[in-house]
Amino acid sequence: MDQYYGQAQQDKFVLNMLNHKKDGLFLEIGSSHPIEFSNTFLLEKKYNWRGIMVEYNSIFLPSYKKTRDRCLHVINDATKVDYKSIFEKNNLPTNMDYLQIDLDAHNGSTLRTLEKLDRELFDKHKFATVTFEHDIYHSNFDNTREKSRKIFDKRGYIRIFEDINNEGANPYEDWYVHPELIDMNLIQAIKNKNMKHYKPIKAIQTRPNRSNLSLNLNKNSNYNFNQFVNHSINWQDIEY
Repeated sequence: MDQYYGQAQQDKFVLNMLNHKKDGLFLEIGSSHPIEFSNTFLLEKKYNWRGIMVEYNSIFLPSYKKTRDRCLHVINDATKVDYKSIFEKNNLPTNMDYLQIDLDAHNGSTLRTLEKLDRELFDKHKFATVTFEHDIYHSNFDNTREKSRKIFDKRGYIRIFEDINNEGANPYEDWYVHPELIDMNLIQAIKNKNMKHYKPIKAIQTRPNRSNLSLNLNKNSNYNFNQFVNHSINWQDIEY
């Protein structure tokens, strides 16, 4: 059995959608720690994947070089990266296997980065699986969740899990697949299997990070505390 590292087992989702594929390719935006809560560490180390890791905080670069040596490390603001040039320079294929966007929705970087990818990559490149953190439970900067869904819908992606929460609280992610790259029978079977796990929940006044899911918000934070989500699933309940 695999030991999954993703905070909500995003790596388990990717592997199950791709039949535990070897030698895959990913674009990981918001990489953070190279191992702890990493959605791609298992993919690289056990399944021989490689990819591009985009991270703003340069403190992680030495550990990336040591533990994530199959990857290209881009230390930069994700909203300013020239994704098109990187893909062209590295001769990346039209069809990729996994896209992660895990940034700070409250300051607009999540939505701006997705819009940049839509302009620079999505005309040419498709991703078989996507995990997108919208953080609707504490922030709805410029309607990030709904605008992101319109972009993915426009590009032909199917939202297989939506408003994923942690232990029945704090809905924060949507997970997608592209039907041209994933078996539609598998998609529908998994969606049907998990419908019973969806429940309505209220957002609460906490903001998760990769190491602590119960940090208190500053009283001056401009977050929406009254968000109600009608259709949310606890990642611990997901069945494959």
